[in-house]
Amino acid sequence: MSLTLIITIATVGISLLAMNNETLMDKCIFHPYSIAKDPSQWYRAVTCGFIHADIPHLAFNMFSFYMFGDLVEQYFTLLFGEAGRILYFLFYVSALVACIIPTYFQYQKKYNYFSLGASGAVSAIVFAGIFLQPTMKIGFFVVPPIIPGFLFGPIYLGLTIYLSKKGSGNINHSAHLWGSLYGIAFLIVASKFFGIPGQSNVLDNFLYQVRNYLGR
Repeated sequence: MSLTLIITIATVGISLLAMNNETLMDKCIFHPYSIAKDPSQWYRAVTCGFIHADIPHLAFNMFSFYMFGDLVEQYFTLLFGEAGRILYFLFYVSALVACIIPTYFQYQKKYNYFSLGASGAVSAIVFAGIFLQPTMKIGFFVVPPIIPGFLFGPIYLGLTIYLSKKGSGNINHSAHLWGSLYGIAFLIVASKFFGIPGQSNVLDNFLYQVRNYLGR
């Protein structure tokens, strides 16, 4: 069984339990104010990624994660050999933490701020997938796949930055932004230090695919 499927099943199970158990939800949700008062509660940076506000929120995240996660997990096996599964798991868990750190510093003094969901880590997985296969076609929400990933990425990041600065709605756009950037950064650094020689230069591979797509 793939790690992607295991993480998906675990997230769905825990999320469904938390939706019907207020105590579990309160213990798992990311609450910067509580963490600032008690640093031992940093575990919330991970647990918040395994709970969701409702079924649509859960379904959207897990669909995106499974579609890209399976691809990225296979690439990790090719790039890192036997260490691939371990690095993939560390990638996902560390992305949960990395994407939420800016949120902590922004809201650590606001008692009424809470955040939950795997969106930041899913963004890391999606952008790692785009970096590995930059010419695959991707769409926006209900729009079918029509543009290559290397164009989708900058558009998505620009929109995310705009919405994050606007600060409207209940979506943590900051987590999406930092998760996306972390996904690319982790992939480049990990491939440099742990990749199999001769087939792990992901940056060169990205540039080669884009140039080839553009006919250069």
